[in-house]
Amino acid sequence: MKAIFSIVFFFIFFLINSQNLQLEQIMKGDGFIGNQPDNQRWSIDGSTVYFDWNPKNEMGNSTYYWKIGMKEPEVLPEGDFDFSDINIPSQNDYEIVYYAKRGNLYAYDRKTKKIKKVYLSNERIYGVERGTNPDIVFFQMNRNVYQLNTKDFSVIQITNFRTGLNSEKNEKSQSYLEKQQEELFQFVRDTKAENDWFAEKYKNNTSDLPKSIFYGDESLEELQPSPDGKFVTFRLSKYTTSSSTNVEHFITENGYTKNESARSKVSVKNLSKHKMGIYNVEKDTVYYVSFSNLTGIKDFPTYYNEYDDLKDKEKEEKLIVMTHPIYNKIGTKAVFELRSQDNKDRWIVLLNLDSNEITELDYQHDEAWIGGPGIPNYSFGRGTLGFLNDNQTIYFQSEVSGYSHLYTLNLNSKKKTQLTSGNWEVREASLSLDGKSFYLTTNINHPGNREFHKLDIASKKLTPILNADGAYEVVLSPDEKKIAVRYSYKNKPWELYIADNKPNTSLKQITFSTTPEFNTYQWKVPEVITFKAEDGANVNARLYKPKAENKNKAAVIFVHGAGYLQNAHNYWSSYHREYMFHNLLSDLGYTVLDIDYRGSDGYGRNVRTGIYRYMGGLDLSDQLDGKKYLVENLGIDTNKVGIYGGSYGGFITLMALLTKPTEFKAGAALRSVTDWAHYNQGYTANILNFPETDSIAYRRSSPIYFAENLQDKLIMLHGMVDDNVQFQDVVRLSQRFIELGKKNWDLAVFPVEEHGFKETYSWIDEYSRILKLFNETLLDK
Repeated sequence: MKAIFSIVFFFIFFLINSQNLQLEQIMKGDGFIGNQPDNQRWSIDGSTVYFDWNPKNEMGNSTYYWKIGMKEPEVLPEGDFDFSDINIPSQNDYEIVYYAKRGNLYAYDRKTKKIKKVYLSNERIYGVERGTNPDIVFFQMNRNVYQLNTKDFSVIQITNFRTGLNSEKNEKSQSYLEKQQEELFQFVRDTKAENDWFAEKYKNNTSDLPKSIFYGDESLEELQPSPDGKFVTFRLSKYTTSSSTNVEHFITENGYTKNESARSKVSVKNLSKHKMGIYNVEKDTVYYVSFSNLTGIKDFPTYYNEYDDLKDKEKEEKLIVMTHPIYNKIGTKAVFELRSQDNKDRWIVLLNLDSNEITELDYQHDEAWIGGPGIPNYSFGRGTLGFLNDNQTIYFQSEVSGYSHLYTLNLNSKKKTQLTSGNWEVREASLSLDGKSFYLTTNINHPGNREFHKLDIASKKLTPILNADGAYEVVLSPDEKKIAVRYSYKNKPWELYIADNKPNTSLKQITFSTTPEFNTYQWKVPEVITFKAEDGANVNARLYKPKAENKNKAAVIFVHGAGYLQNAHNYWSSYHREYMFHNLLSDLGYTVLDIDYRGSDGYGRNVRTGIYRYMGGLDLSDQLDGKKYLVENLGIDTNKVGIYGGSYGGFITLMALLTKPTEFKAGAALRSVTDWAHYNQGYTANILNFPETDSIAYRRSSPIYFAENLQDKLIMLHGMVDDNVQFQDVVRLSQRFIELGKKNWDLAVFPVEEHGFKETYSWIDEYSRILKLFNETLLDK
């Protein structure tokens, strides 16, 4: 009897103690949680699912596979072939599939399931494509396009792009000394005559290669052969040589510091020039496309009106960047998209290769910046764009309604049709094999979901396939009969499932990744609440509430990073350490609020661009309104609220303490931007334009200009080898605090850490300091 009592007592003791989270555990991240599968993909015949996984917590992932009949996934033996490499949708209609692997060209026979080496070379082969002629395969090598005839396996180089300048057109003028040498010395005159003779002889020799196309010191990009092989489009880009930043490494193997070059800082000087060329293979001729007649090509942004030196500026064409064309299946139509480099304009155009002319099909303009799901936030990105199976209708996404939705446009009638509508977003879209439907990832039921639907194009009817709360990342099998799904929920990490592709399907779980240690704790399911902001907007947030008996009337507000990111959602967070830390805080009696503030992803255009020209405006006021909600609805003491976050979250923490002093008792700012003029181009220029043209936006958005207002307790934490938000950011603000005589702040530096910390000991040290800060400042002494 005593033995039984002892066992029961030990079991209860273990359960109680297993519920007490420790920083040393949770800061191991996936080492404590369990490494989850990702990158699921199908074999070419749809019999096998491959994915990346690390269930044994080794140094990195391995390739695993699973097929029907297996009890559990198995690791792919070293040297075995991953048949997902040849699952190429554009070659679904071909019995022989051509593909590049490790820089060489191979062929796979669907019937015999055998692989054949086609072209092995020291030079890397890439860009393998099929044309309208089933016997022709195009590939690229050394920045040129080649044509393989699969009947006789002859290979022809169809372009001849070369760096440098055409010597015939760029004969340099002689310097004074060169002229003098030729005048004085017969030897020089004889040598020159000999060289000229051989040059003329070489020039007159015919070559089977196409005429050389010299592109000087520009970058040759976006090569694309037309399906019939008659044309090759390309982009020539002229990039500026802007000054790069440097990151100093102090902990090195040899004991000497190491200096590494990093990104440049945002500047109008970083803008590049691009032009689109068309090479006519038959005529062996190059010509360039004009974009001068595009809608809005010479319009200035409205913020120019706030500056005397800009509002009367002479009109000029905007700098633009274009992507390579997308062709219909029969190769008769080509469309592509362009973006202005200030990212306020997006054009979709039809290209006539014979006449070198474009026809504007759709124009999207946003006075803030173009973006949203299916419409990349950066001007060099490529959005959703393709052809329906009728070869006359294109599809694309647009935020013109306020939310990113799917549209079609008939190239003959120019009729534009909106296929989806509502206060939700199309997150991803792919055309079905029969061309009659789209498979869509959406957030119809809740902004924090990622659901999977099938959309019938003719009727616009949406049929749910996976519709429950959470997130589904779906990959269709080649025949579209099965789906491989990564699914997660708020308190359940990602796992891999298999299902039939049918309405309201059921999932079969094939991976079990979480560790026994992780499973012993009852992880909270944070409620996703909605509160009203001061301007009437609805704001979503995750709420972690302590047990009533533990509640200490103190609260912590967490600010997610990236700006355009979502964390008040119904699936497993990429901030998994923070999620576990918030469980720990609530166990200690804290209430935690994790807000999707203005600028966050998942809520449409107005939320996405709500921070335009003023970071630290509505995004910060949403934190203050979140605090108000806690005080008025959950009994939180207004003098016991702290705030913390990393990257953009660290920036907001600084803006909170420096522009709204006394609102928060304490703040922890991790890897924070302190001055936006020192951050990168792609992200910053979208939101604040350029420091040279919109200094107002930069000054009111940068914490360093408000350093004199520091009153509340602040700790800043930063990795010294951060090549994203660089260590210089926190050093510059520290110097401001020192010069201003501020005492109520601390700085913790991490010598080996980049923007995303890697070492467990660094995570533990960082979050021990954050926990200590809140315990000392928010709790009663």
